[in-house]
Amino acid sequence: MFTGIVEGTGRLVRLQRRQDEARLRIGTRFAAGLRRGDSVAVDGVCLTVTARGRGWFEAVVSPETLSRTTIGLRAAGDRVNLERPVRLGDRLGGHLVQGHVDGVGIVEQVGREGSGTRVRIAFPPDLGAFIVMKGSIAIDGVSLTVAARHAAAIDVALIPETLKVTRLGDYAPGTTVNLEVDMLGRYVIEYLRQLQAGGPTAAAAVTREHLARHGFAGRSSAS
Repeated sequence: MFTGIVEGTGRLVRLQRRQDEARLRIGTRFAAGLRRGDSVAVDGVCLTVTARGRGWFEAVVSPETLSRTTIGLRAAGDRVNLERPVRLGDRLGGHLVQGHVDGVGIVEQVGREGSGTRVRIAFPPDLGAFIVMKGSIAIDGVSLTVAARHAAAIDVALIPETLKVTRLGDYAPGTTVNLEVDMLGRYVIEYLRQLQAGGPTAAAAVTREHLARHGFAGRSSAS
């Protein structure tokens, strides 16, 4: 689990294709703190460390991940956003991010706004129900707030700190980006869809009678 508060950028040293999958080598300053089996979010994609060396780590990208993300479109020398998983007890500065990308968006516009930048990103039609005004969204692993909601696109505002720490300052029209919608919203929408389709029924209301039927006894407070 991640928070969308990117620690910094790394550099894609090598991308090797092996049949339908790929092996990445990424250079980063925190490679020494990684162990084999650790998770790292790379541009918002949760990957597992398979090898580590001085200043780098490697990860294998499955065919499923390649088909749903921008990882396969990257090239040696590209910068990537990196975040290690949140630890129990850490502050949650962004929002809950799983590293499970929902789709690929395309940057349509980039413009200055105050001391920062405003970016418009087109999203796939099937993600529309999960994106709401002022809701959270992870873009290339960065936790952002939807500043404006259009029919098939959103605007996000990037402050100078985000532009400094992440690679979002490299965006230009035509850039492809990984999108992960808010996890809580995704589950609520999917549950409601199943209800409408005649799937799972709503949970029983928690009443005194319901608790008693399931073996829970309690005392009534005196009035």
